This record gives sequence, structure tokens and C-alpha cells, in this order.
Amino acid sequence: MSALSELYKEIALCQQCELAKHRTRVVPGEGAEDADIIFIGEAPGWHEDQQGRPFVGPAGLYLDELLASINLKREQVYIANVIKCRPQGNRDPLPSEILNCRKWLERQIELIQPRIIVTLGRYSMAMFFPGKSIGKIHGTAQKRDNVIYYAMYHPAAALHQQSLRRTIGEDMLKIPSLLAQAENVVEDKQQPQQLTMFEV
Repeated sequence: MSALSELYKEIALCQQCELAKHRTRVVPGEGAEDADIIFIGEAPGWHEDQQGRPFVGPAGLYLDELLASINLKREQVYIANVIKCRPQGNRDPLPSEILNCRKWLERQIELIQPRIIVTLGRYSMAMFFPGKSIGKIHGTAQKRDNVIYYAMYHPAAALHQQSLRRTIGEDMLKIPSLLAQAENVVEDKQQPQQLTMFEV
């Protein structure tokens, strides 16, 4: 059994917060165990809670379309969320819930060792780009410890706000060149805390 499968078993047993009492299924994540790219959303919704899979509702169908636009299928990437259980009523995840689940996500990243981490939405972005605003940094990337972090709007945002659809589509189209340049992104070594954002 793979290390990720073992991790899924551990996540399924997690009872660290109230969410565990109300979930139908835990939604650890899915995709290629050696993926170059991890997409990290916010929290499972109703469809995800029913199926135990990330991004299977309307936002997930749109994510599949976005992946297709850069000739990728979901089996070739890895898809996860900041938290692994659905908050009741699809409310926003609480800081304590994000903190409780953080170790699971960190372990997934450690096992997969991606070259690019794509944050989808503000909760995912806040974990890797603290203090930043998604409106300002979407479509830009940062490199730390040989991993490129790339911020995007959540696909669900386009379902609520049609005007964002084009922006999200354009941001997605930058990913192949980011991957190609993964080795060439310059790290700002003088200021490890204040890394340069760059446009691609």
C-alpha cells in the first residue's frame, strides 16, 4: 500500500474537530502520486462530501475544463483541499479547522513533492501567501525551496461571477510555461521573507 493510501486511512479516522461529527465522507484528495502540480482548494462541498472526492460538483466540472485547456486530465495532477471535511451549510472554514487539517495537507505535499502548488481561492492562498489579496496576486508566482507557488481564483468564483471566467482561464493558461520554467525561476536570496512576485 502506498504512503498516500496509508495517509488517507489516517485522515478518515480524524476526529480533531466538530466537522468529523457531521461529515458523510472525508475528502482527503486524489490524483497522481508523483504529480508535478498540486491544486489546493478550500473545503469539500455537498457533492464532495457525498462521494469522498474533491472537486466533483459544478466547480469541479469547470476545473476539469480548465485542465483540458492546458492538455491535462485530473489523473495527471493532484487535487486536494485545505480542509478535508465539509463545513455544515458550506460555510467558510474556521481558522481552528484549517489549523487542525494543516498537517494532512503538509504531509500530502511532502509525499508528492510537486514542482508547482496552485492555490485555488483565498483560504488556500492565505496558507502560502499570508497577508496578500487574491485580487492583486492571482496569476503571479513565487518560488520557495524549489517549489513554485501560484495563486488563482477558485473555480467556483467564476460560477458566481461570470466576469471572472476569462481571468481564471487566462491564469490557467500560464501554468504550462511556469512548469517549463520551473528550474529557471529566480529566488530572492537576500530577503527570504519577502520573495519577489513575478508575472508569467
